[in-house]
Order: sequence, then structure tokens, then C-alpha cells
Amino acid sequence: MITLFAFLGVMAAILIGEWLSTFTRALIPSLFITALIFLFGFWTIFPKDIVAKASFGTEFVSLCVPLLLVHLGTSMSIRELASQWRAIIIALTGVCGTLLLTLTICTYLFDLPTVLAAVPAMVGGIVSALLMSENLKGLGLTSLAALPVYMIMFHSIFGYPITSYMLKKEARRLQKERDENPASQKMTVSTQKERPKVIDRMPADYRTSAFILVRMILVVLVAYGSSILLHNIINFNILCLLFGIVFSELGFLEKNILHKAGVFNWLMYGLTAYIFMQLNTSTPKGFISFIPEILTLLVLGTIGMYIFSLIISKLLKFSKYMGFATALTALLGFPADYILTTDVIKELARDEEEKEYMTKQMLPPMLVGGFATVSIASIIIASVFINFL
Repeated sequence: MITLFAFLGVMAAILIGEWLSTFTRALIPSLFITALIFLFGFWTIFPKDIVAKASFGTEFVSLCVPLLLVHLGTSMSIRELASQWRAIIIALTGVCGTLLLTLTICTYLFDLPTVLAAVPAMVGGIVSALLMSENLKGLGLTSLAALPVYMIMFHSIFGYPITSYMLKKEARRLQKERDENPASQKMTVSTQKERPKVIDRMPADYRTSAFILVRMILVVLVAYGSSILLHNIINFNILCLLFGIVFSELGFLEKNILHKAGVFNWLMYGLTAYIFMQLNTSTPKGFISFIPEILTLLVLGTIGMYIFSLIISKLLKFSKYMGFATALTALLGFPADYILTTDVIKELARDEEEKEYMTKQMLPPMLVGGFATVSIASIIIASVFINFL
């Protein structure tokens, strides 16, 4: 019964976050609400080991993280990445701007371990926050272990209004462009179909969830073996991500593979719960003490992101509004980047043709930018920063 009640508490916290986010059309991020519930829960009625009792402990996460990284790799093809090369360059350059200002000014204002602990989560998502939090605890820096989780709580709240404003500016720019030159809406749509996978030739009855998970574990083992052969020069987590892309291109893994296996949400819920378990050692005093660092890092990081994305956007002849919005995906991730973009388009599009035009112009760079920053860059940054703690 204890396990059932613990599981109920964990899932109820996640559910409330999802519902409030849906009700506010993502104005309030679900992770922010869920994090607050866990935070106040640990200060009041939640047992410190509620997540472990709900069966989302260390063993679960050691399996969950590499599977999710392989899945992220299968979610984007090399062809799609190549077609949005300008968006990728701008997004990654924006992250470089964030790193420059935070690693210089903020290191002077605070201390290096604090900055190193917070920045990967600031420009990334749950996986990078987990990597930093776990390694901080392993190094005995328990006072900083909750900082990446606090950053996850705040960075999307900070990024949402700025990104929405930039997207609205871009949408109005596209409207003006379309009004002045109606022919600009006629865009070439790629008709190139995805190549048939080797696995697709198998009878559907044999392509079960177990078969999918076996293949994913084999890819994870290849990544693990490669990291050993390379003496961990390339981090195991990065190799999981890269091999997800490679084996998807080779046809060994399907696109968005965990969705096809039907276990994506289960793994994400477990990982989310485990991340917020890091808050079980926090105190109200400790939480409040980190707010100045978090706000300073977010402000300076966003300024650096804006300056660098603006410069590169001009050099690549890319819209400055779209360029900054693409860089800001580091503070959002999926599905927030998708929701914000589609909501802005729905709000401002005057007809279906204009809606389609805006969608084709704005959505691809946002999605690819988010993949480049949150799914790739932040994990690489976290893997590198760990070595300097």
C-alpha cells in the first residue's frame, strides 16, 4: 500500500502541473507547478523518499536516461538538421553568448561551482539538470545539488514572455512581407519521402514493444562499449544521442521510437519525479538564498544570447526576431516551443493561407533550434562542465 500511495502522490503532482499548464495555454509551465508541489510537499507532508517508494529510484533512472537520449536522437534526421542550418548556427551561437557572459561576469559575482552547476540546466532541460545534480551529489557538493532543479523551475517562466514577443514581431513582419509581395507565400515544399526502414519489412505482428526496446538497449550497449574504447573522451550520454541519430538513419530504429513502444510518457514521468526528488534536501532558507544567483544568471545569459544571435542573424541574412526566438528555445524546449509558435500563429493569422505560410516559415526553425540547444548542446555542456567541478 505504501508504494501505491507514493505513486499516487507523485502522479497527482505531475497531473496538476499538466492541467494548469493546459488551462493557461502553457503560460504557466507544467514543470514549474509540479516543482512547486514537490518543493512545498517536501517542506510539509511528503516523505523524503516518496519518489523512490513510487518505484522511480536510481535503478529506474539508470535505464531511463540512455533510452530517452537514444529516443531524442531518433526524433530528428540529418536531412532535417541540414535544411535548417542557419537556425542551428544561430541557436548554438546564442548559447555561446550565454556561456560567455555567465562564465565571466557571474563567476566574478558568485563562484565557479555555482555557475557551472546552473548553466547547463539554464540552456537545457531535464536530462542536463539530472546529469549536473547527480554529479554534484557524487562530488559531495550537496548544497548545490538542488540548484539545477531550481533553474529548471525558473528558466521557462523567464523565457516564455520574451519568446512570445519575438514570435509576434516575426509574425507581423511576415504579414507585411506577404502584403507587399503576395508571391512570397508560394513556397517549395519538399516531397522527398522518408526511405523505408529495414525493420518495416517485418510483419507488423512481430514489431512489438519488446522488440523495439531490445533494439534500443542494443544501441545503448554499443554507445557504452564505444565510450569505454574511447576512454570516455566522448561522454556515454552524448554517444547515446549520436547513435540514436545514426541508427535511425541506417534504418535500425524508427523515428520517435519510444512513442511507438508506448513507454515515452512513463519514462518521462519517472525522470521528472526523480529530478524533483533532488529537492528533498532543500529548505526554505536555501531556496530563497539561490534566487539572486538564478535571476542574475538568467538576465545576463539572455542578454548574451540576444547579442550573439543578433550578430549572427545579420551575417546570415536571417530575421533578427526569428533568430532571437530560435536561440531562446534553449529556455523552452519541446513542446513549449511548438505550443508558443502555434499559439502566436493562431492569434495573428488573418486567414488559413496566411496561417499555413507563417507555420512553414516559423515552426521548423523553432523545433530544430530547440533540438540543437536542449537535446544536444546542453547535454554536451553538462558533460564538459562536470569535469571542472
